[in-house]
Amino acid sequence: MQIRIGYQIEFDVHAVTPMVALLHVHPSRERDLLEPDTLRIEPGVEATEYLDGFGNRCTRFVAQPGPLRLANSTLIEDSGLPDQVDLHAREVPVGEVPSEYLCYLLNSRYCEVDRFANIAYELFGHVNPGWARVQAICDWVHGKVAFGYPHARPTKSALDVYTERVGVCRDFQHLAITFCRAMNIPARYATGYLGDIGVPKGGAMDFSAWFEVYLGDRWWTLDARHNQPRIGRVLMAVGRDASDVAITTSFGQTTLTQFSVVTDEVVETASVRAGE
Repeated sequence: MQIRIGYQIEFDVHAVTPMVALLHVHPSRERDLLEPDTLRIEPGVEATEYLDGFGNRCTRFVAQPGPLRLANSTLIEDSGLPDQVDLHAREVPVGEVPSEYLCYLLNSRYCEVDRFANIAYELFGHVNPGWARVQAICDWVHGKVAFGYPHARPTKSALDVYTERVGVCRDFQHLAITFCRAMNIPARYATGYLGDIGVPKGGAMDFSAWFEVYLGDRWWTLDARHNQPRIGRVLMAVGRDASDVAITTSFGQTTLTQFSVVTDEVVETASVRAGE
């Protein structure tokens, strides 16, 4: 299956402003790209790419005062299969967790793990460790938290979500991540493209959030908001929580003026196939 992905983001830049963008497909999916994954910056400026501490591909540049446009459109090959599930995936004892993943067991900006230890064990301590426990966490968050854009705010933490029981996709993931870490399961935040492929069409497209847990010897994709395997996820970035994977970070004052995201399955026509 082929998926057309892209975005157009526009700002009004008030003064000379250094910026960092995490708008590329994650290096783990680069081999699936069928077209270049190029961030177009208008007006043009000198830009530098680098990998951050979490392995995400980033672009840094200095924006000049006035309108700024960030855009891209590319094509990626996808298996067309839903998120993988392994009901027998085992929890990894903390002593065996790879050192580079220990940070995904600790407190972070939006995930107050230390404040959830007792709560998590009361809710999930009786559930069999491994996949069953992680799924129980997803079920609980999905069932107890209501989705709604009016409830979004940039300062909302996992504890706020637990108390208020409302939020947007990132809030669902923060709470699930915090529960997992409190149960000594490494969990990290993920962001990327997730179109309405295989499900009823929703509203306007946006970048999406989900999370990953380390079970057995690998990372697994889960989603506390939708709580079902989905088709066509395209990973962009991972981190401890949303603060590590901001789509853009401006070191100065900017105003967002336009934002659109495209995630569409490309259906080959007979004429296209005949011309190959």
